[in-house]
Amino acid sequence: MSNVMVKKPDFSHLVRLSTSRGLYEHALFNEAREEHGYCVDDVARGFVLLCRETKQDQHLLALENIYLDFVLEAIAADGSCHNRMNAAGKWTDIPSTSDWWGRAVWATGVGAVHGSTPQIRNRSLEGFRLLTRLSTADRMALAFAALGAGELLILNPKEAAAREILLLAELHLQPKVVDVNWLWPEPRLRYCNGAVVEAILIAGWALRDMALLERGLAMLKFLLVVETHEGHFSVTPPEGRGSGDPKPAFDQQPIEVAALVAAAARAWEYSGNPRWLVEVERGWNWFLGSNDGGVQMFSPETGGGYDGLTQTGPNLNQGAESTISMLSTAQWAGKLQDLFLVS
Repeated sequence: MSNVMVKKPDFSHLVRLSTSRGLYEHALFNEAREEHGYCVDDVARGFVLLCRETKQDQHLLALENIYLDFVLEAIAADGSCHNRMNAAGKWTDIPSTSDWWGRAVWATGVGAVHGSTPQIRNRSLEGFRLLTRLSTADRMALAFAALGAGELLILNPKEAAAREILLLAELHLQPKVVDVNWLWPEPRLRYCNGAVVEAILIAGWALRDMALLERGLAMLKFLLVVETHEGHFSVTPPEGRGSGDPKPAFDQQPIEVAALVAAAARAWEYSGNPRWLVEVERGWNWFLGSNDGGVQMFSPETGGGYDGLTQTGPNLNQGAESTISMLSTAQWAGKLQDLFLVS
């Protein structure tokens, strides 16, 4: 990596958005919008972030436990999962196996391996096993679930439910037809596309399927071509992106960058190829201002990540998803920069 130094993640805004119950989803500038409540989507992301944080303190450990409590409370007896809770602590939706189920599987799988205490790891494993009484063929839910299942299967190759999820990921997340011009399982990119690639990579590694791992690396190369413009990331907007769609397109979401970075970090971990370090750095540089707007995408004063890159600049609201995306990118970049410098 170059000499661009990675700023130490500042968790102060994440703390500001959090309560003893969970993590508020939205913010108006840097103030939590309590009326919008909480969701498993963001609490699960926050839990994964904290499980991977090496410089833990008692405040972050307390948040890690709060976030885990929230995710576990969301799980129904049959393994389906709620997503939305109002500010009063009442679930407002019907549990299902949609995206948030996948994120809950991701969180509990990561927590079972990387949780900061034995109690967190044990409770996470119990949650994972309850959630995986069910399954899904939905691509995005399956991609998120595979991220947790892969972590767990690497630690414990006898964890049968984790293996089943990864086999489903192998079946549903690869392109059905090999097309060098569109190496993707759907005709359009959707959202959090890097998670699909990362799921294939971790499945290949955990299942010891080197052909699958190579397919993941090829998909990542393809995705990076599609999501890069003039040397910087130019990620897929919420409407998606198809072959030949013009660049740049807006509003670009920080979660897209964070997912690319996580996939590139995983590719480096499994291949050792330093080209992937360059992509991790490119992702952090997007937040620093190397993007289609030439603007910084977080507030150093608050520690919050901006909610999107528009044609006229950043959306200055600092919600949970965008803040976690920025912190996750800084976390990966800092970790790999340290490894690169040592090596």
